[in-house]
Amino acid sequence: MREFAERLIAQEMAQKSPEPAALVVCERLRAPLATLMGTVGFAALLSRALSLATTEIPGLRALHVDADGALQGWTERKARPLPDESFEGGVTLLAHLLGLLATFIGANLTLRLVREVWPKLALDDLDFSEGSGK
Repeated sequence: MREFAERLIAQEMAQKSPEPAALVVCERLRAPLATLMGTVGFAALLSRALSLATTEIPGLRALHVDADGALQGWTERKARPLPDESFEGGVTLLAHLLGLLATFIGANLTLRLVREVWPKLALDDLDFSEGSGK
């Protein structure tokens, strides 16, 4: 899942958005996942992923998920992780989000949903077998 998350973040970083790439990825995933599991379900999934990620990247503790499933706090100055934690924090958060999603709906449906959002992103070589990452 870590490599999967890195690819998504790299894809968004290439777009030169002023927002942190992990935040953009979460926002782009929010609509299709909220359609699948409801807003509350997506918010719960993202909240759990954030909880798991904060154990590895303490700088993410200042973030929270609002009732609509939006990730809040990343762009506020006091909530920004240290520069060296920003990329790692985003990757860790997304790896947990994708891992939880794949656990609940399966790897194939997870890939299909991601391909709807990023149709040109190469994902065919990813290994979702157990022990292949987060």
